[in-house]
Amino acid sequence: MTPDHNDLWFLPLGGTGEIGMNLNLYGHDGQWLMVDCGVTFPKPGRIAADGTVHHRGEPPVQMADPAFITDRRDKLAGLIITHAHEDHIGAVPYLWPLLQCPVYTSRFTAEILRRKLAEFDLLHRVPIIEVDTGERRQIGTFNVQWLALTHSIPDPNALMIRTRIGNIFHSGDWKLDDNPLVGHGYTTSTFTDLAEEGVAAMVCDSTNATVQGHSVSEAALHEGLRDLIAVAEGRVIVTCFGSNIARLHTLASIARETGRYMGLLGRSLVNMSGAAKATGLWPGSDKLISPAHLGYLPRHEVLGVATGSQGEPRTALRRLAQGSHPDFELEAGDTVIFSARAIPGNEEAIEALISQLRKLGVIVITAEDAGVPIHASGHPAQDELKAMYRWVQPRIAIPVHGEAEHMDVHADLAKGAGVPRAMVGRNGDLFMVRPVPGIRRQVVETGRLGWQKQELVRVY
Repeated sequence: MTPDHNDLWFLPLGGTGEIGMNLNLYGHDGQWLMVDCGVTFPKPGRIAADGTVHHRGEPPVQMADPAFITDRRDKLAGLIITHAHEDHIGAVPYLWPLLQCPVYTSRFTAEILRRKLAEFDLLHRVPIIEVDTGERRQIGTFNVQWLALTHSIPDPNALMIRTRIGNIFHSGDWKLDDNPLVGHGYTTSTFTDLAEEGVAAMVCDSTNATVQGHSVSEAALHEGLRDLIAVAEGRVIVTCFGSNIARLHTLASIARETGRYMGLLGRSLVNMSGAAKATGLWPGSDKLISPAHLGYLPRHEVLGVATGSQGEPRTALRRLAQGSHPDFELEAGDTVIFSARAIPGNEEAIEALISQLRKLGVIVITAEDAGVPIHASGHPAQDELKAMYRWVQPRIAIPVHGEAEHMDVHADLAKGAGVPRAMVGRNGDLFMVRPVPGIRRQVVETGRLGWQKQELVRVY
């Protein structure tokens, strides 16, 4: 199955009909372009009394099976990574030996990717091409432009994929944040200009399509987090997604305001902050102390930021709850703030973690019960989706990055915003944008690979 010069195709192998392990292919004139290559994690199975999650023997890291494109590796022009979240970048070290193609991405994302590749002894084998926002690159038969948008991680980019017979706008993960605190912002004219040029299809994030209104800005969280931390009497531990550099900046500022010392607990947090420093996204005013020093400070001077907001095993917050963290132990009267919301499927693990903390006498504050904004999603709610469709004016809407409910609501929103046609499908469906729009259902077999005992195994 190879597209000819009259064809413009979209083929998702992962991330459509689900949230996670994004792997997308665009086909035209005998070639394919891959966009994103991410991982997912199995949904929690049985949870033991100590809060440990058992995954029923499944590999702990899973990704889309790339068999379709690895069988056509000679026709793969390149791989673009839109941003550095695990569900978009995490599978590259595992799958690149099967792909053997150049990787195009922005500076911060490239820094994260290099750190991952080094762990697999691939750093000097993978050709990484750094691209600036606004830049255009010819990648095989595709002319691609990187467009600035905002998300919950630095340097996210949407893509305008141009071909001789039509253009596709690929949103990546995004929101419309007028004050993102870190990294580039966005301008409306970037997207209204696309409409003047003509967009055949818009492939767009559906994660929050069921959420009314507009997402909260990162800048709006400072007051709520500060007020909670200021009145806490013991240690304060905030758990959030390690990739949210803006959230770390906010917490560092609050630490200064409240007379606390901030330390990072967890490998991913340390890695992300290191990448931010290396790429100039970490101001010198945001001082951190070694987490090993936190245990020697008076409790009211401690602000720790910990991994584990989703109840994952072996993370810093899990170890604190179990009393097995090497740097200090939580005590009654300390406070843990969840500056994150549950990813669907993780609710049981999070509740087990919260129960463990409360048994220690720890005060637990979640985003749901805080009463003030202490977490901001990185994905567009309904008002943002409608605005983007009005700006870009595609002929076809293709919802992705969501489960069936999210994508169905997304399609209705797009049509309500004036898009003539919406095509909703799932992994393995071939979306034909040119010459005649339509979907061929399940033309490609899809599935998952897992990383287990240092090798890839098929999960299903």
